[in-house]
Amino acid sequence: MITLGHFFEMMVANPFLALVVVLVFGCIFVNGATDAANAIAEAVGTRSIKVNHAIIMSVVCNFVGLVAMCLISTAVADTILGMVDFGSNNHEALVALAAGCVGIVTWAVGAWALGIPTSESHALIAGLTGAALAIHGDFGAVNWGEWSKVLIGLLFSTTLGFAAGWIIVKAINKLCVNVDRQRADEMFGHLQVVGSAFVAAMHGAQDGQKFMSIAMLAIALSAGHGAAG
Repeated sequence: MITLGHFFEMMVANPFLALVVVLVFGCIFVNGATDAANAIAEAVGTRSIKVNHAIIMSVVCNFVGLVAMCLISTAVADTILGMVDFGSNNHEALVALAAGCVGIVTWAVGAWALGIPTSESHALIAGLTGAALAIHGDFGAVNWGEWSKVLIGLLFSTTLGFAAGWIIVKAINKLCVNVDRQRADEMFGHLQVVGSAFVAAMHGAQDGQKFMSIAMLAIALSAGHGAAG
């Protein structure tokens, strides 16, 4: 088991580990600046909750979501860790992780500046895959079984999200046709806040594990464990 003191000693002894950790924090920062805000945007936009309160709620729910999901299951982190094979050279693997993180931050900041909606999760996966391919020189570095989970998730999240949104709106319109407008606005305002809290919690549960897994991998590599995915 690696203690906090040992972790800091490892960073001092291995500058590339320190670099990866700093870059992971950079990835988390831009992820919070771009993705995390989406969870509270609707509730803030409709004035169902004040901005300052929404930010505090988002921070708390993201953290609770990450901790709770880590206690329940680390499946998301395991998927990220198993997506690619960095080979047997731990130093090269750390360099590759650093390069992947630089790519994520650069892309996220550039897309944000241009107003392009992006996903740091998919940027993370693409960055790791590109770094692993650069080391191996062929697609043998890619675990297609784990990659397929990402593609399936992308397909289902868009199609099911679209279908669920359409069905729920139609159902609400029918159920609330005779409901007083002011009463309905108040009720849905509260529901928006609750929904935003749940979205923030799931954002922490998902994205938090993804970036946490990169830090875990960097620590394992620095400790001398194999780089193979």
